[in-house]
Amino acid sequence: MINLDVLHARLVAFEGLRDLVRGDLHPMAVRGIVHDHIRLAGLGVVARVPRFNVWGMTPGQGLAYQATCFQRAWPSGHVPKLLGVLEPSPDLPFGALLVEEIRGHPPRLPDDFDAIARALARIHREIVPPETERLPLVYHRDPVAGTLERIETQAEALDRAAIDARARAALDEELDWARRFAIEVRGLEQPSCLVMTDTHPGNFIIAPEGKAVLVDLEKGMYGSPAIDLAHASLYTSIMWDPQCAADIGLADAARLYRAYLGEIDRPAAEAIRPWFQPMRRLTWLRTTTWAAGWLAGRALPEDVPDRLVRWIDGRLKDYFDPATIARIRHEWLGEDELAAYL
Repeated sequence: MINLDVLHARLVAFEGLRDLVRGDLHPMAVRGIVHDHIRLAGLGVVARVPRFNVWGMTPGQGLAYQATCFQRAWPSGHVPKLLGVLEPSPDLPFGALLVEEIRGHPPRLPDDFDAIARALARIHREIVPPETERLPLVYHRDPVAGTLERIETQAEALDRAAIDARARAALDEELDWARRFAIEVRGLEQPSCLVMTDTHPGNFIIAPEGKAVLVDLEKGMYGSPAIDLAHASLYTSIMWDPQCAADIGLADAARLYRAYLGEIDRPAAEAIRPWFQPMRRLTWLRTTTWAAGWLAGRALPEDVPDRLVRWIDGRLKDYFDPATIARIRHEWLGEDELAAYL
């Protein structure tokens, strides 16, 4: 856990926080593995303090990347406003962001898929700057090839993870499909926009007025909007956060897609619809190979509560259970396809 005395000393040096007292710093319940969140009581502000950087960047680069994600998505009205940046220092190694506090409740699925769809549609409408101005955010000129590159890097962990032989065979088949698919669609265009990529339901808060607000933005990039829809509704995503986990079927997940299509214009809907299924398949493979890194022995931060460690351990075992994998793959290998519900 972050040293609150250190954080307080940094905060009171920040413009507008000089009267902040140590007792106003309230640690929030730990829900994830990447950040600590400290509520500044009475100010409507949360200090978002990274424990490490998911992209392997330097602390300064990682913090600047996150700040850019918040700045570029904020005009959508569905992310917290960035209020300040505490740069990395010896006493605060990864720095911190000060962001608007969002009050509300975790999503209740599938009912809150409608609100999540509206939020994603608004974020995806944000103006895409000229290519020369997109840095520091990652830009996938070819979203399939870009996603596959990430999958291939993460898949290196499969050899080190203790995975059931049946599960490994299924993953190898999916990797073979992904490589063939990337070749087949090379040169074909699909819609590209600002996407958040880590849009599992646990990263949303439903405000009292019913608006969905995405509060975790460090993985934003320019790529396929179909990735955000997939990551918000795949089994591996909706079961990740214990506060909103819901074992729902494809018919319920399709509610998100239908609501999203209702929020965008017809030409945009027709352009993205053919990519829903393949990008969903790739997003599941991206998520599962990411999980393989943790299964292979990547260490969780020491201060992650035991209850969360146990939950994550259970999720990882479930994700690599041959029956779970077979159930998920049934979406594209069986008769129960997403298109049938749209």
